[in-house]
Amino acid sequence: MKRVVITGIGAITPIGIGKENYWNSLLKGNSGIGYITRFDTKDHDVKIGAEVKDFNPTDFLDKKEAKRMDRFAQFAVAATKLAIEDGNINLDDLNKDRIGAIIGSGIGGIETLEAEVNRYTDKGAKRVSPLFIPMMISNMAAGQVSMTFGLTGASMTLTTACASATHAIGESFRMIKHGYLDMVVTGGAEASITPVSVAGFTSMKALSTRNDDPSKACRPFDKERDGFIMGEGAGILILEEFEHAVKRGATIYAEVVGYGSTSDAFHITQPDPDAKGASRAISLALEDGKVDYKEVGYINAHGTSTYFNDKLETLAIKNVFKEYAYELNISSTKSMTGHLLGAAGGIEAIATALALNTGNIPPTVNYEIPDEECDLNYTPNIMVKKDIKYAMSNSLGFGGHNASILLKKY
Repeated sequence: MKRVVITGIGAITPIGIGKENYWNSLLKGNSGIGYITRFDTKDHDVKIGAEVKDFNPTDFLDKKEAKRMDRFAQFAVAATKLAIEDGNINLDDLNKDRIGAIIGSGIGGIETLEAEVNRYTDKGAKRVSPLFIPMMISNMAAGQVSMTFGLTGASMTLTTACASATHAIGESFRMIKHGYLDMVVTGGAEASITPVSVAGFTSMKALSTRNDDPSKACRPFDKERDGFIMGEGAGILILEEFEHAVKRGATIYAEVVGYGSTSDAFHITQPDPDAKGASRAISLALEDGKVDYKEVGYINAHGTSTYFNDKLETLAIKNVFKEYAYELNISSTKSMTGHLLGAAGGIEAIATALALNTGNIPPTVNYEIPDEECDLNYTPNIMVKKDIKYAMSNSLGFGGHNASILLKKY
């Protein structure tokens, strides 16, 4: 089996564009949550979100090509460009048949979908854009990345709701581990802060309605949490076979050593009440990496700021880590970035890798009122310095999809 390492990072997030901006904002506890500006929210009960600020697609893309992409695909290509630059990768020196693009997206081009449905309703069938389908379909994050950079290895999209990006990273890890590819561009991209999307999640009672104080609205594991905040962006990582990385003199952020994937087979939105599926995903990642649970020092939790998720993810951690669970540092970086849905696992894997690489653990902000059902160490409000050997990132999606990845300090 091949070893797999992370050699490039690209982040387009509500708290900063680029690795340094994103990471520094996380450590400072900066919030990217504010009032939604992308559409008029006067008819919406939810008026807050975590938008990417100051994103100009033509900073990364030709203007004509950018117009042929939905915002989520623009994010994917932009984050990939940043990751390739960060990894000091000269693609012309590499065998592109051995480089893949495996990128998660939970929803895909919903902005395009809404716009074209409105056009159809207002102006008729003949006015629907010929670009509607290729801009809307969720595989275009991976498709546009592969075309933009000429990557001719395996190209695919994982769509498992909020677990999409973590599943993409895990399946990329397996592709390299088993020798099918030398390098994979992986992670997730999402851009679903749109009128219908926000209305749908609001109708489900999934979103926070704390409109009067946006930066305090997302409060994972806090007793007064009332729902998640819709976010957008992309987190892209370059996964690379170890010897391939060493040969080209790559900087290595962390090693990917384990991956677990399970299904609750329980409910379309609620987690299994015994947290069996999430527990087993964590356990499988540890088994895959041949790592004892007491060697793990940090978990980047799914931590959505919803009642059931936070309670049951806490239970899953206790199920696996037993009494040692209380010694772990856990944090939900969604408290700052909001929930990027299918892209969440991408930016959270980046945070996990950088925590290992730097010895700095980002906080869970807005943690003020302890909940007796959520009684672990969530690294409240202030980052901590801690030298850790192993760290995990969890993602749990509607439909009962669970994914965990295990990273090792390099």
